[in-house]
Order: sequence, then C-alpha cells, then structure tokens
Amino acid sequence: MNILIVDDHDLVRGGLSRIVADEFPLATIQEVSGGMQAEKLARTMNWSLIVMDMSMPDKTGIDVLKQLRTEGIKIPVLIISIHPENQYAIRVLKAGANGYITKDCPRANFIKAVQTILNGKKYISEDVAEKLASRLDGEEGKEQHELISDRELQVMKLIASGKTVSEIAIELSLSVPTISTYRQRLLEKMNLKNNAELTHYAISNHLI
Repeated sequence: MNILIVDDHDLVRGGLSRIVADEFPLATIQEVSGGMQAEKLARTMNWSLIVMDMSMPDKTGIDVLKQLRTEGIKIPVLIISIHPENQYAIRVLKAGANGYITKDCPRANFIKAVQTILNGKKYISEDVAEKLASRLDGEEGKEQHELISDRELQVMKLIASGKTVSEIAIELSLSVPTISTYRQRLLEKMNLKNNAELTHYAISNHLI
C-alpha cells in the first residue's frame, strides 16, 4: 500500500503522515509539498491513495485533480481543506475526487475517509449526502455561489479579500483582461452590481 501526502505546510504533512502510519502500519508513505510534485509522481508511480491539500501556491489540489482525470489517471484522491464542506465538497467530487474532508475534522473522520476510499468507495459526510440528495431536481436549492465556476469562485474570494484585479492576475498567473472577464461573469450570474455587494455576499456566506 503506497500513500502520498501532499501539503505545503510541514506540520500538516507530518501530522497526516503520523496518523496514516499509526492506523496503517504496512503502508509506505511519501510526502511532497506542492501540486506540481504530486502531479509528476501520480504519472510515474502507482499509488493506493493521494491525500492532497486543496490550496497550494504552485498548483491547487483541485487543478491537479482535474489534470490527472483528464489524462485518465484514476488514482484515488482525498482532498483536504480549511474550507467548509458547503463551499467545495460537491465541486471536488464532481471534478473526480474520491472524498473531501476539512482539516479541523476529528481524527476518526479522517481515518474513516481514508479507509472508505482504500476499500474502493467514495467518502462523503452525512451533510454532503443530504445536500447531494437535495440537488436531484436540478439547480433548485443551490446557493448563488454554487452556480459559478471554480475559477470564478476563486476570483470572487480574492476580490472580497480586498485584492485588486491586477493583484489577482499576478497571483493566478492570468492576464488582467481575463480576470476582469471572470469578475463580470460572476457578477452577472449572481445578480450583483459591484465589488461592495460581492464582498458583502462573500462575508455573509462565510466564503472568506
């Protein structure tokens, strides 16, 4: 059993590795600090599971996940994040993840998620299961921010945090016109008029 732990924080990686080693003593565990490294190793080695942080500076976990699935790489992936389930769980599951869990969850939940995925199943919490069930009738019941794309959500959160379009362009390695386009699209989709309303929405919905 080979398990890859991916996180840009040493303490988090070490903590996750110790938990996995305690619960699965026969597992071979490797740690890396970035998405690009994880992507390379996923192409060259056979992993039983990749436990990967969603927010990393070089390449996000969800971007790595999408790239691997595009290439037909079906290694099971458990995404971990500081963001609440209601923000990203369904998004990452749709992108091809085998589970999503928050970093502040109880140790037992993390172990259950790893075991469930190693047994060939997807891991979802009861809250996410209920949310998925409520979506069977299409778009009904979705929050406004759940109707925008992953990149639009990323841009929205950065705008709401006070960053300018130019700063966001640099951070995401995109052009200023591209960021402006994302901003305009998400305002239209969410029926918001300006950055002030966008920021208010983000704060009210605990997105930042």
